[in-house]
Amino acid sequence: MVYEFILVGFSTFPPHLLPAFFLLYLLMYLFTLLGNLIIMATVWSEHSLHTPMYLFLCALSTSEILFTVTLTPRMLIDMLSTCHTITFVACASQMFFSFTFGFTHSFLLMIMGYDRYMAICHPLRYNVLMSTRTCARLVSWTWAGGSVMGMMVTLIVFHLTFCGSNVIHHFACHVLSLLKLACGKETSSVTLGVILVCVTALMGCLFLIILSYVFIVAAILRIPSAEGRHKTFSTCVSHLTVVIVHYGFASTIYLKPKGSHSLDSNTLMATTYIVFTPFLSPIIFSLRNKELKNAIKKSFQRKFISLNS
Repeated sequence: MVYEFILVGFSTFPPHLLPAFFLLYLLMYLFTLLGNLIIMATVWSEHSLHTPMYLFLCALSTSEILFTVTLTPRMLIDMLSTCHTITFVACASQMFFSFTFGFTHSFLLMIMGYDRYMAICHPLRYNVLMSTRTCARLVSWTWAGGSVMGMMVTLIVFHLTFCGSNVIHHFACHVLSLLKLACGKETSSVTLGVILVCVTALMGCLFLIILSYVFIVAAILRIPSAEGRHKTFSTCVSHLTVVIVHYGFASTIYLKPKGSHSLDSNTLMATTYIVFTPFLSPIIFSLRNKELKNAIKKSFQRKFISLNS
């Protein structure tokens, strides 16, 4: 029975590059925390932003902060440390929280697509259908769904017996890397089951997002003026961009041909995805959303004036 694991994701990484990547990832990690906290503070302080779209954005920022905090600090420590061991319980906890916040993030992107569909395709009924209580219920369901997915996958994986090597060829307790260390006849079927569950959930979210935008585009094309079409579609650009970045990076990493990359390049791609995707999200929402951008400027100006008065 294995009681601790050894993470060797950075063991073959060129040592002279580690300090540079450590500094880069540290700065991106801090910016991710700061950017999402600014978005959350702005939404809560600006009464004009107390709408369903920005409530979902706050929940998305929260999930990104928690997902980043779950994986990045440990990754940064391992980049410069010589001790890469992680206990059985810590490994299970990391997997549970990373899956919980990761799936919650995907579910929230799906709900945000539904919100844009309701706002554009059913504008007259939007305030009734997307009431504060309904939005709070939807956010609660996404967190509950993420927690169920995280708990289910973690229990399935750590129910297996790890009786061989305890070396994980990854920088974190990655589910597929862990399944390679399990022994027993049921390992292959469990691996297939975990993959099917995860892919079905994520692809289901993506399918519903695409379906929402099919109806959205159809509704926008019925708007007679070009200015009206542009103004309506501009409310969807930031969300659509984040969806493309999120699923684009994930598919590049997890759907690449097996054995087509070295361990170094796999580690680099995985760490970039973990750090870079949450880093881009607050930038996209701040720059592509004019209302949010103006609210952030107004909030900073108000704070600056109050400090000088």
